[in-house]
Amino acid sequence: MNIRAVFQLISLLWIGLSLFIASCWGVSIYYGDTEVAQRGLALSSLIALIAGVVLYALTRGPIDLTRRDGIGIVTFGWLAAALLGSLPYILSGAVSDPITALFETLSGFTTTGASALSNLEKLPKGILLWRCMTQWLGGMGVLVLCVAILPFLGVGGMQIYRAEMPGPSKDRLTPRITSTAKFLWAVYLFLTLTEALLLKLGGITWFSALCHSFATVSTGGFSIYTESIGAFNNMYIEVIITIFMFLAGINFALHYRALRGDVRSYFRDPEFRFFLLFWLGVSFFLTFNIWKTTYMSIGHAIQAAFFQSTSMITTTGFCTEDFNRWPLSSRILIVVLMFTGACAGSTSGGMKMVRIFVVFKKIIREIRLFMLPQAVVQIKLGRKPLDQDTESKILSFFIIFILLFTIASFAMSFYTPDLETATTSVIATLGNIGPGLNMVGPTENYGFIETPGKLILIICMLLGRLELYTVLVILLPRFWKR
Repeated sequence: MNIRAVFQLISLLWIGLSLFIASCWGVSIYYGDTEVAQRGLALSSLIALIAGVVLYALTRGPIDLTRRDGIGIVTFGWLAAALLGSLPYILSGAVSDPITALFETLSGFTTTGASALSNLEKLPKGILLWRCMTQWLGGMGVLVLCVAILPFLGVGGMQIYRAEMPGPSKDRLTPRITSTAKFLWAVYLFLTLTEALLLKLGGITWFSALCHSFATVSTGGFSIYTESIGAFNNMYIEVIITIFMFLAGINFALHYRALRGDVRSYFRDPEFRFFLLFWLGVSFFLTFNIWKTTYMSIGHAIQAAFFQSTSMITTTGFCTEDFNRWPLSSRILIVVLMFTGACAGSTSGGMKMVRIFVVFKKIIREIRLFMLPQAVVQIKLGRKPLDQDTESKILSFFIIFILLFTIASFAMSFYTPDLETATTSVIATLGNIGPGLNMVGPTENYGFIETPGKLILIICMLLGRLELYTVLVILLPRFWKR
């Protein structure tokens, strides 16, 4: 691995993050946060800038990246971003424990949305903005942003793009990877600003609209209110956020094509069709289930079911209801949504719909072959047969995901009071969702978990956001050999 190139990219990442922290410092001054908060943000930005400049001076040189370098840059780049990103929490006095600050920061960058903080309304505005901004930066990928704005990366940018973007296949919208990254970030910015404007029309402040847009389009789920979206008690706000959570769960390459006039590309995509039908089926089931057992009004049941199912399937994690009180069948379905996630190429976490679709088709094929051993049955995505290599990778991912979930759940059993809390805290972080059930449910937080437990969940967040392989491969001795 080219250590010099890895640290050179990390230095540029730190310089970029210093500018974003500085913008939060400006907001902190504007809203009259405490002097401690303002000083903490200013000092964090200065430390990030100095560290980035010094590191760049020490590692400056030509960049020629291999696939191994790209994996190293993404894995260590995310860790470096999280370590530096935790400084505003610590230096502003918002968080006293460094591990809790790291947990909150990595939860932001990985768009997990699992929080160890309470009484969010008492936090400085600058810190609340930084908290939501980490999710927005992590949603499309902090290093993909580097690829978009640093043309000198050239061919090496593809190695970073492959390692950071979610999904079994990486759509290239143009022959040049820098152009692809720019277009994806342009679509991302367009959705963010559009949602912020629509939320502002709902009567909330620009600050609240922007923070919640950051958290929605990134499918992160951090709110500036302890009660999450339920604090608004506003149907218009909930509908807008539901729509944009759903849009954020769709492959951004399809949004790009639609904005260029090819709206039918959505319905030509087999993964989107499967996602749409699955989402509708789950939403209608939840509506009927909670209407009969929990709510008096069918309108309330529809609103709650569609919002919560969209939030969980896209792994956003926003809440308007305490689904811990829902019937057992509904809670089981909520957990299923934590595993599935939305579409590949979106900002959502989880396994992704295309993998679930392929595994489902694989099961059907094996059943047919058991009955007719001589038959030739191909797995197709749409009209295209799926090649053996992609099929094998998807099945391997599925097995590794379940294996890691099992191991981490066992480990968390030592730091949580019951089975529900242990297992759902793991899938909520491994799937980058945020809220789980029981002690980590929608009205609770992760603050009670001891430091070793938080470290386990931090690893789960990183594994989930970088889709397992990118992190696991660095554990192989061969990765470190020349």
